Amino acid sequence: MKSGSVTINGKETASIETGYVVLLGVRIGDTDQDAQYLAEKTIKLRVFADNDGKMNKSIVDIKGNILVISQFTLYAETKKGNRPSFIKAGNPQAAKILYEEYVSSLRDKLGENRVVTGIFAADMLVEIANDGPVTIEINTDG
Repeated sequence: MKSGSVTINGKETASIETGYVVLLGVRIGDTDQDAQYLAEKTIKLRVFADNDGKMNKSIVDIKGNILVISQFTLYAETKKGNRPSFIKAGNPQAAKILYEEYVSSLRDKLGENRVVTGIFAADMLVEIANDGPVTIEINTDG
């Protein structure tokens, strides 16, 4: 990803250059261990090009940054009717705790200044300049 930013109430509150924009959804039943697993997987995932153009480098290898945005709408159910249901999304209080656990784990692994966030549950304008494009879902389903 070339760059990403988040704007809240007309003011850019966070931005990064090369790295990841992570849209993090928390669902009912997710745990601290899930948050830590996802953080570890995020750090180790090799999706950046090496000198041969192969996806072989991690965020650590390229010294990239991460912008994390809370995104409960990832768990929208659309099978019935025309209005999405969010019954699989975690309740906001539990989701915020796991969101913060994920961010904290990333910061422990990468460094405080390399991980920035939006504001949990805020109405945000997210801009992503996707390079590739490469978009990957990481989950704990196995």
